[in-house]
Amino acid sequence: MTRDKDAVRGDYRHFLTIPTRWMDNDVYGHVNNVVYYSYFDTVVNEYLVREAGLDIEHASVVAVVVETQCRYHRELAFPDVVEAGLRIAKLGRSSARYEIGIFKALEDAVCATGHFVHLYVDRQAMTPVPIPGDVRAVLAKLAV
Repeated sequence: MTRDKDAVRGDYRHFLTIPTRWMDNDVYGHVNNVVYYSYFDTVVNEYLVREAGLDIEHASVVAVVVETQCRYHRELAFPDVVEAGLRIAKLGRSSARYEIGIFKALEDAVCATGHFVHLYVDRQAMTPVPIPGDVRAVLAKLAV
């Protein structure tokens, strides 16, 4: 695995284009740090909804975030367009560790890198359960 700041587009298996918004900028004129976490959440859940058919409202098994981290390498600012890269670094019995690279559109230098861990739980009991087979198969496509 590459060092975070040395990550390049080819290190990721899935991409989602996300436009920045005027409100994403902070008083320093760049995208605020908390917005990067929304990019992480968006690329992960977009993939799960589109590829695994995640039913956010009715699924008996849901994924809850148990850990996140972000490292910032280069600034983004409105009206930049973000391309969020996604890969699976670890696919466990009941959890998945996603790694995300945030790039400015059409540029290869990474702006931010981070990870996001989902724990799959029974919606009612909120206890860990194995990742459903159909979800596991879709996540395995992104494994590195």
